[in-house]
Amino acid sequence: MAAPLRIAFMGTPDFSVPTLRALIDAGHHVVAVYSQPPSRAGRGKKERPSPVHAFAEKHGIPVHTPASLKTPEEQEKFAALDLDVAVVVAYGLLLPKAILEAPRLGCVNVHASLLPRWRGAAPIHRAIMAGDKETGVDIMMMEEGLDTGPVLLEKRVDILPIDTTGSLHDTLATLGAETIVPALEGLADGSLTPRPQGEEGVTYAKKIDKAEARIDWTRPAEELHNHIHGLSPFPGAWCEVDGERLKLLQAEVTDGSGAPGEVISDQLMVACGTGALKILKAQRAGKGPMITDDLLRGFPIAKGVILT
Repeated sequence: MAAPLRIAFMGTPDFSVPTLRALIDAGHHVVAVYSQPPSRAGRGKKERPSPVHAFAEKHGIPVHTPASLKTPEEQEKFAALDLDVAVVVAYGLLLPKAILEAPRLGCVNVHASLLPRWRGAAPIHRAIMAGDKETGVDIMMMEEGLDTGPVLLEKRVDILPIDTTGSLHDTLATLGAETIVPALEGLADGSLTPRPQGEEGVTYAKKIDKAEARIDWTRPAEELHNHIHGLSPFPGAWCEVDGERLKLLQAEVTDGSGAPGEVISDQLMVACGTGALKILKAQRAGKGPMITDDLLRGFPIAKGVILT
C-alpha cells in the first residue's frame, strides 16, 4: 500500500459500516468520524448512537455529531483536521463548499447506483422498483450539486429476480467496501482520473413515501413483483385481507388469471392486472416475516378471497 491517508469518515447507517471497516483494515489513518446525532428509541427513549458512531467508538476513533456543518465553528474544526480526503457514505447532511474544499484531495462519496441514474436518497429501492437489471457502486468526487460529481471508479452487479432492497443493500455495502481502497489509492497516486458523468440518462431516486406502499392489484405482475421487492423489507408493500394489513416481502411472477387481487390457489397465488404472483414471504401486523407455508398455517387465506 502507498502511504496511509489521513481520512475523516462521514456516515450514519449500517450500509456505511463496511466501508469504514475497510479503510481501517487497509491501514489508513481515520482521524475522525462524523455521524448523525444519536436518536432516542426504545423504552425510556434512551439515546441510541448510529451504527457508524457505535463502530467508531469501539475502534477508539473520535466521533462528531453536529446538527449542521454550516457554522464557521464546525467548518474550522473540520479544516483543522488537516485531511488528505473525506469519505462520505450515506451521511445524511449536506456538505457546504467550505467542507468540500478542506481536504487536500477533496471529498469522495460511495453511491449505490450507476450514475447519473438514480441520483438522490433511495437509489437501491428505486432501481428495483423500476425493474433495472443492473446496478452497482460509484466512487464519486463530491460537488455542491446532488450526486453530480465525476466518477473515480465504478463496480457493477446484476439485479436478480430474487433480489430485494434488503439483499441488494448488503451486496452493495460489501461492494462499496471492496472498491473504496483502490479508488482512494488511485486518486492519491494519480493513476485514476475522475470521469464526468454523462448528461443523458439522469434520474432521481426520491425518498420513499409510505403512501407508495399500498399494492394496486390492477398493475401487471412483473411491475408488482418489482414494487414488492423494492419496498422489502422497509417500508413493506402491503394489502389488506379481510381488513387486516399484510405486508408482502417476496414474490415470483407466474402464470394465472382472475380478478385483480383474487387468490387463485391455496398456496397464495394472486391474480394481477396481467399474470399472477406467487407470494413467497409475508408479514402480519405485530408478527415477524414468514414464508408462505408458515403464514398460512396460522392465517389461512382461501382460494377465492380478494386482497385489497
